[in-house]
Amino acid sequence: MNQSWQIGDTRITRIEELTGPLFDPTQFFPDYQAEVFEKHRAWLYPNHCDEASGRIIASMHSWLIQTPHHNILVDGCIGDDKERMPYRNWHRMQTPWLANFTTAGVAPEDIDFVLCTHLHVDHVGWNTRLVNGEWVPTFANARYVMSAAELQFWQEQHANAAADDAFASVNKQTFEDSVQPILGQSQLIIRDEDLIGDRLFIAITPGHTPGSVTLRLSADHEHAYFCGDICHHPIQVYEPHWNSAFCELPEQAIDTRRQLLETCASENALLMPAHFGPSHAGQVQRQGEDFSFLWESSQPA
Repeated sequence: MNQSWQIGDTRITRIEELTGPLFDPTQFFPDYQAEVFEKHRAWLYPNHCDEASGRIIASMHSWLIQTPHHNILVDGCIGDDKERMPYRNWHRMQTPWLANFTTAGVAPEDIDFVLCTHLHVDHVGWNTRLVNGEWVPTFANARYVMSAAELQFWQEQHANAAADDAFASVNKQTFEDSVQPILGQSQLIIRDEDLIGDRLFIAITPGHTPGSVTLRLSADHEHAYFCGDICHHPIQVYEPHWNSAFCELPEQAIDTRRQLLETCASENALLMPAHFGPSHAGQVQRQGEDFSFLWESSQPA
């Protein structure tokens, strides 16, 4: 079931692809400490860590933003029919994502912008879909927005991918089936700028990847931040020095994360990450020099 939140006159809907205990925290977080997880037990289990397997709960979802005049999709998850071996759980998937999307009351041709916070495999899959054996843009009338620095980085990674590196191999395939086919509809961002007047603002926020971006929604004096993977998991709100194993620029990732948390706390803004478990979004609160997270209830979409 889709869920929605309201920011002023703008509706935000979470479009789910899948949710579950997907990652081993000892591998996902290079700085993992069991005692830290135990310290946060009260809120971690069962929505954000699975007791039986010990794996962290992750959600793969997109955000649909519906303003009075525009429809914007933030991030495109993993996608169907994609060749993703050796990531067998993501290989040639068949999911209800597209049905969930249309249940929100929009069709692919209604999307004006697709914002790619970054170009990792689990954020661009639905950029394209397989039609008669070819990868074609899912959103025919949209501009696909990404930072120029992000595109350049992955173009270089694609050209230099080592054949014996599984992660590099999957990224290479992802670039070919989910990024290259939409470049004719792309809008490249080279600096912080407004996407739509004073309603949607894009900031280049490197760290997780060199050209990762954050989208700030403003409506009727309320704000929401769509941050991609600056925070993968809510433990990083409480432990902002914890990077994921997939942060390309570790020191910058920590600085970017802390700055985002500071901003959200000071603005009383809603934080809309790409992978948090239920309820998937919330408000960052100051706790002395630290932060905590107040989950924001949604409404059925």
